[in-house]
Amino acid sequence: MSNSNKERMSFLTKEINRLNYNYHVLDETLIPDHEFDALFHELKALEEAHPEWKDPNSPTGKVGGKVLSGFTEVRHERPMLSLDNAFNEADLEGFHQRVLERLGGSITQVDYYAEPKLDGLAVSIIYENGVLTQAATRGDGVVGEEITENVKTIRSLPHQLAGDFPRRLEVRGEVFMRKSVFEKINDRQLKRGQKPFANPRNAAAGSIRQLDSKIAAERELSFYCYGVGLYEALPVEIESHSAWLTYVNTLGIPVSPLNEKIADFKDLMAYYQKTESSRDELPFEIDGVVIKVDNLLLQERLGFVSRSPRFAIAVKFPAMEARTRLLDVDFQVGRTGAITPVARLDPVEVGGVVVSNATLHNQDEITRLGVMIGDEVMIHRAGDVIPKVIRVVVENRDEKSVREIIFPTNCPICDSPIIRLEGEAIARCSGGLTCDAQKLEGLKHFVSRTAMNIDGIGGRWLEVLLKEKVIDSIADLYHLEKGRLLELPRMGEKSAEKMLLSIEGSKTPAFSNFIYALGIREVGEATARTLASHFETLQDLIDTDETVLMQLEDIGPIVAKRIVEFFALDHHKELIQALINAGIEIQYPAKVDVTNHDALPLLGETWVITGTLSKYDRNEAKDKLMALGAKVTGSVSKSTTRLLAGEKAGSKLTQAEKHGVAIVSEEDFLALLGETL
Repeated sequence: MSNSNKERMSFLTKEINRLNYNYHVLDETLIPDHEFDALFHELKALEEAHPEWKDPNSPTGKVGGKVLSGFTEVRHERPMLSLDNAFNEADLEGFHQRVLERLGGSITQVDYYAEPKLDGLAVSIIYENGVLTQAATRGDGVVGEEITENVKTIRSLPHQLAGDFPRRLEVRGEVFMRKSVFEKINDRQLKRGQKPFANPRNAAAGSIRQLDSKIAAERELSFYCYGVGLYEALPVEIESHSAWLTYVNTLGIPVSPLNEKIADFKDLMAYYQKTESSRDELPFEIDGVVIKVDNLLLQERLGFVSRSPRFAIAVKFPAMEARTRLLDVDFQVGRTGAITPVARLDPVEVGGVVVSNATLHNQDEITRLGVMIGDEVMIHRAGDVIPKVIRVVVENRDEKSVREIIFPTNCPICDSPIIRLEGEAIARCSGGLTCDAQKLEGLKHFVSRTAMNIDGIGGRWLEVLLKEKVIDSIADLYHLEKGRLLELPRMGEKSAEKMLLSIEGSKTPAFSNFIYALGIREVGEATARTLASHFETLQDLIDTDETVLMQLEDIGPIVAKRIVEFFALDHHKELIQALINAGIEIQYPAKVDVTNHDALPLLGETWVITGTLSKYDRNEAKDKLMALGAKVTGSVSKSTTRLLAGEKAGSKLTQAEKHGVAIVSEEDFLALLGETL
């Protein structure tokens, strides 16, 4: 048994060092974080049991990777350590108990400081006499790479400190890439025929470690400070970690607005849960939270182990990436005829959810990934977004057991030819509403709450109606009869009456809802509202051209082309006429004099809605605000005028407070409408 332990330790040491090299030096993630953590903790436990066999090059005594050739080495004056990990409430409780035990029985309560754990690249930045003079990566914790010119391209980071600064100051923090920038960068990579980045962390790390600082500047990187290393001639007295971050922020150095000082241990898990629940709404990637003892004297008493401080711990979120095997690929047909390849996977748990399907997006993505049926693949899941395949584990491929993915030439539903227009990544079925897949999805969209709002008929009943040939098109919904419905399996009298009543109630849709319900490609709710506010009648919209459309807000040449193409097709004109003949009476909005401020009191204002409202849902609140002239957006920025905050407001409220945006309660919102709760 002892020999097998020794061999296992040797294997783990080599394997973890290899994985560390790829992650920290080559910016490549070979296995999910939770798999790496499991290997690391296994090695650590074996080394504690058998210290005589510990390799001098063991990764348990290291932090990161080597210095790349082409960069100057920088030796950190104080080592940049990494943090031990916790994965659940029990681990966090264990950390808290160890803190109390090491501080002795006289201390029973400790103030903590909680921060989101940013998924980026740790760096050290030195200011001398207020001027940024040097920046370096963490590297192996002792020696890093000199990246001063690249760090200077970070727009939020000052080259010259403001206020009363020390003679010398080393700040430490995380360079990261915002999600919006990541998407833009990857679009650019694909257009240039270059490989896109796997995730924002890899993109940030690859950008900050460019030999050409112009490339780093293009990448629009961000930075948040999470601590201080060295300082000389400090002009203020600082006794806590939270005070440090407050102070450096006054000097112009950005810190995360999500940081919180927490006086009671039981509130730490609440912070963790709150941060995890808002994770998908944040503008940047995080993979956990960091908990630190706030008092600096207590930090000093707690001290360090070989690679980690005893006064801090990283509490990781459930893994959002996992490794599994691609068993097969199906091709689904969407509402607009888009053909989407769906990966059928060996089921695997990702972020607390068992995943057996993932999207492969399109034919170009399959080619880019080089994926084959039978491959081991890495998948990524974020919130409620459909999981996606992000990488093939090529090094584990068995050439004898894999086979090529063949993209179909004909629709798997109606056998119509599949076409792919020049300049488009998506291939589509050419069958239109004659294709049952598109017909069903078109019907689901038509009856949805934000379209015609026929709440008495859902997707399951639509499938039955089509299967039983009770309806063949959208317009047939308005000719349903109770007697025929009662012939359907499991259809009761109350369900039939509710369905017919709901259909009847949908016959007077707002103009914008009707436009949206038609399912025109690229026309979402906001664009439908824009069209409804500009055109006086549906016929005016049908008769318009691309030139007129492109003069409207947020409508570019692609959307304009899609609208004109839709209304040019005879079967769409016939469908609209059939709906009108069935009794649809479109409710056109009253034209408002935009110069009349009394009619549009919120004209020129930009609002954001967050949290849960008791009287209206978000779409209804949005409609109310737009009727008063406001523009309603989905994210807080410097241009935001007011934030309507309901119950359980998340990160948007924090961002609004940071930007000095006026916060409006639901009660004040209703008062604006002349209503009460």
